[in-house]
Amino acid sequence: MTAPAAPRAATAVRIGNASGFYGDRFDAVREMLTGGELDVLTGDYLAELTMLILGRDRLKDPSAGYARTFLRQLEESLGLAHDRRVRIVTNAGGLNPAGLADAVRQSADRLGIPVRVAHVEGDDLGPGHPDSLTAHAYLGGFGIAACLREGADIVVTGRVTDAALVMGPAAAHFGWAPGEYDRLAGAVVAGHVLECGTQATGGNYAFFREGPALRPGFPLAEIHEDGSSVITKHPGTGGFVDVGTVTAQLLYETTGARYAGPDVTARLDTVRLTQDGPDRVRVDGVRGEAPPPTLKVGRTRVGGFRNEVVFVLTGLDIEAKAALVREQMADAFAKSRPQEVRWELVRTDRPDADTEETASALLRLVVRDPEQAVVGRALSGAAVELALGSYPGFHVLAPPGKGSPYGVFEAAYIPQDDVEHIAVLDDGRREPVPAPPAADTLVLEAAAEPELPDPLPPGPVRRAALGLVAGARSGDKGGDANVGVWARTDEAWRWLAHELTADRFQQLIPESQGLTVTRHVLPNLRALNFVVEGVLGAGVAARHRFDPQAKALGEWLRSRRLDIPEALL
Repeated sequence: MTAPAAPRAATAVRIGNASGFYGDRFDAVREMLTGGELDVLTGDYLAELTMLILGRDRLKDPSAGYARTFLRQLEESLGLAHDRRVRIVTNAGGLNPAGLADAVRQSADRLGIPVRVAHVEGDDLGPGHPDSLTAHAYLGGFGIAACLREGADIVVTGRVTDAALVMGPAAAHFGWAPGEYDRLAGAVVAGHVLECGTQATGGNYAFFREGPALRPGFPLAEIHEDGSSVITKHPGTGGFVDVGTVTAQLLYETTGARYAGPDVTARLDTVRLTQDGPDRVRVDGVRGEAPPPTLKVGRTRVGGFRNEVVFVLTGLDIEAKAALVREQMADAFAKSRPQEVRWELVRTDRPDADTEETASALLRLVVRDPEQAVVGRALSGAAVELALGSYPGFHVLAPPGKGSPYGVFEAAYIPQDDVEHIAVLDDGRREPVPAPPAADTLVLEAAAEPELPDPLPPGPVRRAALGLVAGARSGDKGGDANVGVWARTDEAWRWLAHELTADRFQQLIPESQGLTVTRHVLPNLRALNFVVEGVLGAGVAARHRFDPQAKALGEWLRSRRLDIPEALL
């Protein structure tokens, strides 16, 4: 006989965020606990680069591997959370969620605060990937939900999807079960908006001049039983929340209409955003589909060693000076050439400049090789030996060092039921979290291309920057970059949808030429999302390019000039 379902909560659950990355604002936990009402406070500390950093920490100390900053934040604010009955959910456990959970218990005991601490494990796949420094599956939110349903005050996880930190508490609060895809998808969308902290409240926002961008407050979501939500922030905090700030974050580090996760695939092409008052944006209409049968696995490894030197070229004949240095260094590399040599001339100089710095360009040399000696002494010796025998005004920003290791991020996929997802409760009980049956999964496929709006009628145009009529936000996923671009009016969308094709994107961003660029259309958000494959090489830890996480790629695109209808300007 099946037990009756638990009654569902009727009230909204208020879930806040206090961290978007390892190193975010330290005072945010206290600010969120004292700034207004909350039921759950989440913190996202993990990124691809963070896993590599924690992996190197663990090599030095096997008891490490978690975000120590969180522990210090919690020691300062645990009493507040207990008094205000706010539960805390975080992925700060990193590579060692059990270790962080134990450290939290010890801290609570020292402070005399009674708390129940649970953790989620099963994501660590390291033993099956001996050539990797770290290997972790991205788990969903039902392990978190199981911990909360069993009374945990604090839940520590390792690698879960960022949105799971919000979806899990919402599922626990409302009693949602696997398969309630629309509700789960709504919470996933809210979680994606919250996961990067103040990027939802005016931080890093294309139109930052239109609102108070100084010290933006952290976001929270009021999630309702049907999966809809309102994105807002505590009263009196900085920043602002409007349809634009939420749109920007929705487009961040996503791709097409289907946003897949372990528990549900959220349809971003169904999201409806409505201004619901000052600093309040309603998110509803979200539809969900069955999740894919596989889980993403993130692997990091040491890729080799890198070194760099930046030559400063001042005044006249910049191109000739750069050519001379390159030729001189080529002679040196003939004796021991690194596996990869990259040159980049950055023209920061201006003619007739009134300071030496603005009269100077930067010539950047980056080398990589499996052997540290090849990029260490070989580079530093060759560069230093040019000091009195190269171009006039020779100097470098800093002498090259001995070379440092760089990391590589790789993604793989494994069947969901190959991973043992476990909720470890405060009393030590281990509760398995079953993977969805194969019959309840759906292989991920690209959504059908939607119809475009009617183009604007012909009219006069003016050469102007794209950013005058469109916002953008960009970021990284492994070696790929995504650039989300959105229009703020229906008329601007009618122009943008037809003008900014994948080919046009490559014309405006020459660096993307020769790479695969895919355009995804999201009419409900008046937005386009571009994925540029391979532009970041082996990912952020490899520091392949000037902007290794593509954070400013969207702003570069907005600065590019093209013919824009005068009616939009």
